[in-house]
Amino acid sequence: MTSLSRKDWILLILLTLCWGINWPIMKIGVRDFPPLTFRALSMLGALPILWLAARAQGASLAIPRGRAGEIIRLAVPNMLIWHMFMILGVKMLASGRAAILGYTMPVWAVLCGLLFFGEHPGRRAWIGIGCALAGALLLLSSEFAALSGNPLGSVFALIAAAGWGYGTVTMKRSRINMPTIALTFWMLALTTSAMALACTVLESNAWHNPAPAAWAAIVYNALIIFGFAHVVWFGLARKLPPVASSLSVMLIPVLGVFSGAWWLDEQPHWQDYAAMALILAAMSTVLLKPRPAVHN
Repeated sequence: MTSLSRKDWILLILLTLCWGINWPIMKIGVRDFPPLTFRALSMLGALPILWLAARAQGASLAIPRGRAGEIIRLAVPNMLIWHMFMILGVKMLASGRAAILGYTMPVWAVLCGLLFFGEHPGRRAWIGIGCALAGALLLLSSEFAALSGNPLGSVFALIAAAGWGYGTVTMKRSRINMPTIALTFWMLALTTSAMALACTVLESNAWHNPAPAAWAAIVYNALIIFGFAHVVWFGLARKLPPVASSLSVMLIPVLGVFSGAWWLDEQPHWQDYAAMALILAAMSTVLLKPRPAVHN
């Protein structure tokens, strides 16, 4: 395991904060603005930033011969399904609730490995799956019970998390020989094209000039989320200790819940806290591996 420098730890903390507070920021962005258009504009603004970052790193953006189809297969679950369905879920749900459901992703990755790739999860993973399922059902039941609830938003968030989970498994199995930032640039470019088409077909009648708050959310997502956070994460990914990355991921939905409560005056209910505890427990069983025993 490679230890992180002080600079790396600072960057990791910044990444966790940036992603955690983005849940209420996205909610602000889509309150009075079409959600797919919001996401398409954010992605469009991020593409030149990623291009410049790749050039600064000296990374080639050339697509290896015969690999375009694989890039598309990776882009659909990792980018298109996640971003499309999650932004629809954020539109319909409280931002903290969307964050909790979105970060069931590690458990979906375990299930996808079992169903599609013949992997055999251990007992800890099955406990995690049970906790995540209980948390998701708890939130779904409270959405159905509330007069103003929107169970479709919860379904969209779970579809997004499942897509990201499947994409994570396929990404780990991919052997495509190109820099990670270049692969991300092309996946984002393909997703931006698909999102632009979707928002043109589905939302063009609702287009209008975004309010200043929505513009600020778009710029934040373009510059900070796609431009800064993604680029820095790729630089840390290969040397990040597993416990550090796991705790970072687990803190993001917690930040999403409490920043939404503080910023948007969202009022988490007991179901939200219980579901958050269950899903954090589920993530810990999947992400935090026990240390192997030392034999003398």
